[in-house]
Amino acid sequence: MLERTIVKYIPVQAVQAIVGFGAIAVFSRLLTPEEYGRYALILAAMALLNIVTFLWLDAAVARFHARAERFGSIPHHLKTAYRLYAVAAVLAGGLGAGVIALSPLDANYKAAAGFALVHMLARGALQIGLETYRAGGEVRRYSINEIAALLGGFGLGAVLVLVTELGAAGVFAGMAAALLVVTLADLPAMLSRARGGRGKPRRTRLYAGYGAGVSASVIFEHLLSVGDRFLIAAFLGAGAVGVYAAGYGLGDRLIDILFVWLSVAIWPMTIRALEREGEAAAREVARRAAAIMAAVTLPAAVGLILVAEPLTTLMIGGAMRAEAALILPWIAGAALLRGMMTYYFHEAFTLKRRPGLMAALMAAAALLNLLLNLVLIPRFGIYGAAAATVIAYAAALLSCALVSRSIFPLPLPWLEWAKAGFATAAMAGFVWLLPDLQPALADLLMKAGAGASVYAALALALNLAGCRDGLGLLAAKRVPG
Repeated sequence: MLERTIVKYIPVQAVQAIVGFGAIAVFSRLLTPEEYGRYALILAAMALLNIVTFLWLDAAVARFHARAERFGSIPHHLKTAYRLYAVAAVLAGGLGAGVIALSPLDANYKAAAGFALVHMLARGALQIGLETYRAGGEVRRYSINEIAALLGGFGLGAVLVLVTELGAAGVFAGMAAALLVVTLADLPAMLSRARGGRGKPRRTRLYAGYGAGVSASVIFEHLLSVGDRFLIAAFLGAGAVGVYAAGYGLGDRLIDILFVWLSVAIWPMTIRALEREGEAAAREVARRAAAIMAAVTLPAAVGLILVAEPLTTLMIGGAMRAEAALILPWIAGAALLRGMMTYYFHEAFTLKRRPGLMAALMAAAALLNLLLNLVLIPRFGIYGAAAATVIAYAAALLSCALVSRSIFPLPLPWLEWAKAGFATAAMAGFVWLLPDLQPALADLLMKAGAGASVYAALALALNLAGCRDGLGLLAAKRVPG
């Protein structure tokens, strides 16, 4: 069942990849390095505001859905969620609008920030539905809404940048418009599920207490991920932020999409197993998850490192291309470390509802990253920021893995991880021996295709993460009688 659920989420994650890489390819060409840097800075700032405003609520909706379903209290669960959303949206919207209006930013910055604020508020309402669908296993509803918001926002943003002089503001205007349409279309169905529910004070306190710890943790994790961009802007200017963000996006985006794809299927099942069958059942799901994560993400990260030059040549505008290619390998490694930390070891704290401890670990990692950036950026520029990211994530992963053992010991399938490492090393050695081709597209296709073929053959031979068994079961089901 786990593998089937993972497969069902492939379409939405494929769109995530198309939009994620498409945004880099399109906007790094349509926007100047300074405008792209502005876009990256506003995106990072609004993501931080979203974490403070709504992520705590999203986490509570996801974590307590299975319990509400078990006790038949979904209307009360959703009524509480929407009341909390309304309060948070009014406060954040008013405060955000006031700050933008009174800030010393120029008109273009203010317009971009204003559209980004509208996008964030609409996303907060939609996310309650998305978390509900995901927690309840309603993959089709989840995918339709997410795909519509992603493709609509990307398409409208690109059109507005092309036909207007809005620059970075056009990107956020398109994203906001598309998300408003999707949210307004989905909201009546979700509100009908909350009909008859009551927002009880006890449930409100429970959700706020749990979500606050999760938000605190993610705030520090977000600062660990994008805080260096503000320091780069201070030391080197917005143009350097644009170069760094372009290379970071290519190195981080694919790995993050893969981890998100796996986690949206895996962790709702783990929570349901914990609530219904106990800790042993939850650990069994987690054990299979850990093997699958390594089998998918390790070769992807190494593959990105191997094709950094042809990939950046194809995906990034010429003004930012050369330096972005040097950033990408560092960020691909950091993304792998972050993914295992966030989407595997953090779940121990989520399952046992100990987000405060997780937040403390992330605060220490963010502080380490800040100190490293203050030392390395003035000396090594954006390459110092990339190195600081790798070191900080390695320390954060190690601390989370060690501390989580005393909270909810997650399985460590060393044999499966070793098999994934062996297959990845063999793939890397084979690709390394291949000659470079021109143009860049031919080089990328040859190396990616050869690497994928070698890895797939070894994965089947080693039965990595049970892939050979899964294919055998699938084939057996297709044989009549």
